[in-house]
Amino acid sequence: MSRPTTKTDLITQATENYDKMNTLILNLTEQELSTPFDFTADEKKKEAHWKRDYNLRDILIHLYEWHQLLLRWVQKNQNGDMKPFIPAPYNWKTYSQMNLNFWKKHQNTSLESAKEMLQESHCQVVNLAKTFSNEELFSKGIYKWVGGSTLGSYFISATSSHYDWAMKKLKAHKKHCKSMNQT
Repeated sequence: MSRPTTKTDLITQATENYDKMNTLILNLTEQELSTPFDFTADEKKKEAHWKRDYNLRDILIHLYEWHQLLLRWVQKNQNGDMKPFIPAPYNWKTYSQMNLNFWKKHQNTSLESAKEMLQESHCQVVNLAKTFSNEELFSKGIYKWVGGSTLGSYFISATSSHYDWAMKKLKAHKKHCKSMNQT
Protein backbone atom coordinates (compact mmCIF):
# COMPACT_ATOMS: atom_id res chain seq x y z
CA MET A 1 0.00 0.00 0.00
CA SER A 2 1.34 3.43 -0.88
CA ARG A 3 2.00 6.12 1.69
CA PRO A 4 -1.12 8.21 2.40
CA THR A 5 -1.31 11.66 0.81
CA THR A 6 -4.78 12.65 1.99
CA LYS A 7 -6.58 12.82 5.33
CA THR A 8 -8.97 10.08 4.24
CA ASP A 9 -6.11 7.78 3.22
CA LEU A 10 -4.24 8.52 6.44
CA ILE A 11 -7.20 7.59 8.63
CA THR A 12 -8.12 4.57 6.50
CA GLN A 13 -4.59 3.18 6.45
CA ALA A 14 -4.05 3.82 10.17
CA THR A 15 -7.28 1.97 10.96
CA GLU A 16 -6.67 -0.88 8.53
CA ASN A 17 -3.09 -1.47 9.67
CA TYR A 18 -4.13 -1.32 13.31
CA ASP A 19 -6.81 -3.92 12.61
CA LYS A 20 -4.37 -6.13 10.65
CA MET A 21 -1.88 -5.92 13.49
CA ASN A 22 -4.54 -6.89 16.02
CA THR A 23 -5.63 -9.83 13.87
CA LEU A 24 -2.03 -11.00 13.74
CA ILE A 25 -1.81 -10.65 17.54
CA LEU A 26 -5.06 -12.56 18.09
CA ASN A 27 -3.65 -15.41 16.00
CA LEU A 28 -0.45 -15.75 18.02
CA THR A 29 -0.25 -19.14 19.69
CA GLU A 30 0.45 -19.61 23.38
CA GLN A 31 3.92 -20.79 22.45
CA GLU A 32 4.56 -17.67 20.34
CA LEU A 33 3.31 -15.45 23.17
CA SER A 34 5.45 -17.19 25.78
CA THR A 35 8.65 -17.50 23.72
CA PRO A 36 10.96 -14.51 24.18
CA PHE A 37 11.88 -12.72 20.98
CA ASP A 38 15.34 -13.66 19.79
CA PHE A 39 16.64 -12.37 16.48
CA THR A 40 20.35 -12.74 17.24
CA ALA A 41 20.79 -15.47 14.62
CA ASP A 42 19.66 -13.17 11.81
CA GLU A 43 22.60 -11.01 10.74
CA LYS A 44 20.28 -8.71 8.77
CA LYS A 45 18.50 -7.60 11.92
CA LYS A 46 21.10 -5.16 13.24
CA GLU A 47 18.94 -2.22 14.36
CA ALA A 48 18.70 -1.69 18.11
CA HIS A 49 15.00 -2.59 18.30
CA TRP A 50 15.70 -6.19 17.25
CA LYS A 51 17.65 -6.60 20.48
CA ARG A 52 15.48 -4.33 22.66
CA ASP A 53 12.05 -5.94 22.47
CA TYR A 54 11.56 -9.37 24.06
CA ASN A 55 7.82 -9.84 23.78
CA LEU A 56 4.51 -8.54 22.50
CA ARG A 57 4.10 -6.15 25.44
CA ASP A 58 7.38 -4.43 24.52
CA ILE A 59 6.14 -3.80 20.98
CA LEU A 60 2.74 -2.51 22.09
CA ILE A 61 4.29 -0.19 24.66
CA HIS A 62 6.68 1.17 22.05
CA LEU A 63 3.71 2.03 19.80
CA TYR A 64 1.83 3.54 22.75
CA GLU A 65 4.77 5.75 23.75
CA TRP A 66 5.17 7.04 20.19
CA HIS A 67 1.46 7.89 20.16
CA GLN A 68 2.07 9.84 23.36
CA LEU A 69 4.96 11.70 21.73
CA LEU A 70 2.71 12.77 18.87
CA LEU A 71 -0.23 13.72 21.10
CA ARG A 72 1.92 15.81 23.48
CA TRP A 73 3.85 17.43 20.63
CA VAL A 74 0.72 18.56 18.79
CA GLN A 75 -0.97 19.76 21.97
CA LYS A 76 2.02 21.76 23.20
CA ASN A 77 2.65 23.39 19.85
CA GLN A 78 -1.01 24.21 19.29
CA ASN A 79 -0.94 25.90 22.70
CA GLY A 80 2.02 28.04 21.61
CA ASP A 81 4.69 26.10 23.49
CA MET A 82 7.12 25.46 20.62
CA LYS A 83 8.60 22.01 21.21
CA PRO A 84 10.41 19.56 18.94
CA PHE A 85 8.81 16.16 18.29
CA ILE A 86 11.61 14.31 20.08
CA PRO A 87 11.74 15.77 23.61
CA ALA A 88 14.98 16.92 25.25
CA PRO A 89 17.45 15.60 26.13
CA TYR A 90 16.98 13.37 23.06
CA ASN A 91 17.12 14.18 19.36
CA TRP A 92 16.87 12.26 16.09
CA LYS A 93 20.43 10.98 16.57
CA THR A 94 19.83 9.73 20.13
CA TYR A 95 16.21 8.61 20.04
CA SER A 96 17.23 4.95 20.38
CA GLN A 97 18.14 5.77 24.01
CA MET A 98 14.69 7.33 24.44
CA ASN A 99 13.15 4.11 23.08
CA LEU A 100 15.23 2.09 25.52
CA ASN A 101 13.99 4.29 28.37
CA PHE A 102 10.40 3.69 27.23
CA TRP A 103 11.16 -0.03 27.36
CA LYS A 104 12.63 0.25 30.88
CA LYS A 105 9.70 2.34 32.10
CA HIS A 106 7.21 -0.39 31.18
CA GLN A 107 8.87 -3.59 32.32
CA ASN A 108 6.19 -3.95 34.99
CA THR A 109 3.31 -3.11 32.66
CA SER A 110 1.16 -6.15 31.94
CA LEU A 111 0.35 -7.30 28.41
CA GLU A 112 -3.35 -6.63 29.06
CA SER A 113 -2.60 -3.08 30.22
CA ALA A 114 -0.38 -2.52 27.20
CA LYS A 115 -3.19 -3.64 24.89
CA GLU A 116 -5.67 -1.30 26.60
CA MET A 117 -3.25 1.62 26.59
CA LEU A 118 -2.51 1.15 22.89
CA GLN A 119 -6.19 0.85 21.99
CA GLU A 120 -6.92 4.12 23.77
CA SER A 121 -3.95 5.98 22.33
CA HIS A 122 -4.69 4.72 18.81
CA CYS A 123 -8.20 6.14 19.08
CA GLN A 124 -6.85 9.43 20.44
CA VAL A 125 -4.37 9.78 17.56
CA VAL A 126 -6.98 8.97 14.89
CA ASN A 127 -9.47 11.36 16.50
CA LEU A 128 -6.81 14.08 16.63
CA ALA A 129 -6.01 13.54 12.94
CA LYS A 130 -9.71 13.98 12.16
CA THR A 131 -9.62 17.51 13.65
CA PHE A 132 -7.24 18.72 10.95
CA SER A 133 -8.10 19.56 7.37
CA ASN A 134 -6.48 17.78 4.45
CA GLU A 135 -4.44 20.94 3.78
CA GLU A 136 -3.30 21.20 7.42
CA LEU A 137 -2.12 17.58 7.33
CA PHE A 138 -0.49 17.45 3.91
CA SER A 139 0.68 20.92 2.90
CA LYS A 140 4.15 22.05 3.90
CA GLY A 141 4.57 25.33 5.72
CA ILE A 142 1.16 25.32 7.44
CA TYR A 143 2.66 24.93 10.90
CA LYS A 144 6.06 26.42 11.61
CA TRP A 145 6.67 23.82 14.35
CA VAL A 146 6.45 20.95 11.87
CA GLY A 147 9.58 22.11 10.04
CA GLY A 148 10.14 21.07 6.44
CA SER A 149 7.79 18.10 6.56
CA THR A 150 4.02 17.81 6.82
CA LEU A 151 1.98 17.20 9.94
CA GLY A 152 0.42 14.20 8.21
CA SER A 153 3.83 12.54 7.87
CA TYR A 154 4.12 12.47 11.67
CA PHE A 155 0.68 10.88 11.98
CA ILE A 156 1.62 8.27 9.37
CA SER A 157 4.87 7.49 11.15
CA ALA A 158 3.12 7.08 14.50
CA THR A 159 0.32 4.91 13.10
CA SER A 160 0.27 2.96 9.84
CA SER A 161 4.05 2.90 9.29
CA HIS A 162 4.70 1.95 12.91
CA TYR A 163 2.03 -0.75 12.75
CA ASP A 164 3.80 -2.13 9.66
CA TRP A 165 7.01 -2.21 11.69
CA ALA A 166 5.26 -4.10 14.49
CA MET A 167 3.74 -6.64 12.08
CA LYS A 168 7.11 -7.24 10.45
CA LYS A 169 8.61 -7.93 13.85
CA LEU A 170 5.75 -10.20 14.92
CA LYS A 171 5.94 -12.17 11.66
CA ALA A 172 9.70 -12.60 12.12
CA HIS A 173 9.03 -13.89 15.65
CA LYS A 174 6.40 -16.33 14.37
CA LYS A 175 8.85 -17.57 11.73
CA HIS A 176 11.54 -18.00 14.38
CA CYS A 177 9.17 -19.98 16.61
CA LYS A 178 8.17 -22.18 13.69
CA SER A 179 11.81 -22.90 12.84
CA MET A 180 12.48 -23.82 16.49
CA ASN A 181 9.67 -26.39 16.30
CA GLN A 182 11.14 -27.98 13.20
CA THR A 183 14.51 -28.71 14.77
